[in-house]
Amino acid sequence: MTRRQKLRLVGADILIEGALAQGDLCVADHLVSVQGMGADRQIDLSGYMVLPGIIDLHGDAFERHLAPRPSAPFPAEIGLQSVDRDAASSGVTTAWMAQSWSWEGGTRGPDFAVQFMQDLARYRPQALTDLRIQLRCETFTVDTADLLIAAVRDHRIDYVIFNDHLGEALDMIKTDPENLSVWGKRGGRDLAGFIRLLHDTKALAPRVPRYLCNLAAAFDELGVKYGSHDDHDAATRDYYGMIGARVCEFPTRHAPASVARANGDPVLMGAPNVVRGGSQSGNIAATDLIRSGLCDALVSDYHYPSLANAAFTLADKGILPFPQAWAMISGNPARIMGLDDRGIIAPGKRADLVICNAATRAIEGTLAAGRWSHLCGELADRVGQAPARMAHAAE
Repeated sequence: MTRRQKLRLVGADILIEGALAQGDLCVADHLVSVQGMGADRQIDLSGYMVLPGIIDLHGDAFERHLAPRPSAPFPAEIGLQSVDRDAASSGVTTAWMAQSWSWEGGTRGPDFAVQFMQDLARYRPQALTDLRIQLRCETFTVDTADLLIAAVRDHRIDYVIFNDHLGEALDMIKTDPENLSVWGKRGGRDLAGFIRLLHDTKALAPRVPRYLCNLAAAFDELGVKYGSHDDHDAATRDYYGMIGARVCEFPTRHAPASVARANGDPVLMGAPNVVRGGSQSGNIAATDLIRSGLCDALVSDYHYPSLANAAFTLADKGILPFPQAWAMISGNPARIMGLDDRGIIAPGKRADLVICNAATRAIEGTLAAGRWSHLCGELADRVGQAPARMAHAAE
């Protein structure tokens, strides 16, 4: 087994205890350490910031890596390697990939989801990033309860979000049949076949409430965190909160976010929404909710680099102090998921660290559990030039 190096990082501005302060940091045995003696390498990080590793609770950029074009899927190992490196280069050290469990079929159907869980299990031993799966469960998948619960249990899925895109699809029959046809082709159906599927699925509506309650009971027993996606009004958020789906992911308006806050439920919004200055789908701007104190964490959605950029954007615009802005992609997500071993820099915590050039804000290094998952630029030169300590025979 390869022994991980003990590192002493000196001269950086470190985000610790809610503030940036210049100091030294030690990494040993996967963890942040207070012990500096016996370090294998001492690395000069003057001009750099050391920040807690980014925790991404929802990302679907992985789909582009698995299939860069809809008709051109790649072997799962190649796709996951690409996801892994994309996340690491963006400072992500823990990432949930948002895999659909839908009536749509194809790459969003249950069979593909189970295969993806198996693929990730095979890849995980070589992963640089802590890659996990968030299941996006469509609420009308009522005939898959046993399969879903078994998959969650067998593959230790710890996060499920309820979605309902059926209404949107039904509306498109009249408003946008062209794009509806494209949607159907993703699942291997022509337009007529997809429309039949939509109407057949709609007929399952009376069974949906019991299905969701049964899933909620199973998730509670298994210790799964669960929530809902795209809540469009207060009643919808109340409904999901009532059955235990506490996480409010991407509320489309102010009202559901307000209900979530009143009930103590965490609210998640997309980091690209912050960076681009608004929602690409016309929903509420994330910054509006953040200014109102109605957003707890930001997620990558479809773009990993937006996570760090969103934190800097919030600070630059005076919406949040930088330490609070960075907490929205590190400490806050860790707290939401109950991960008490990461999210902040402190002795005994996982050595999940982002090393960022203070002048350019480029992420030049990422350490995940004390192992380099990304290294480039001037930082790579400094690491390469740092003298290694000669080990004594007794060591």
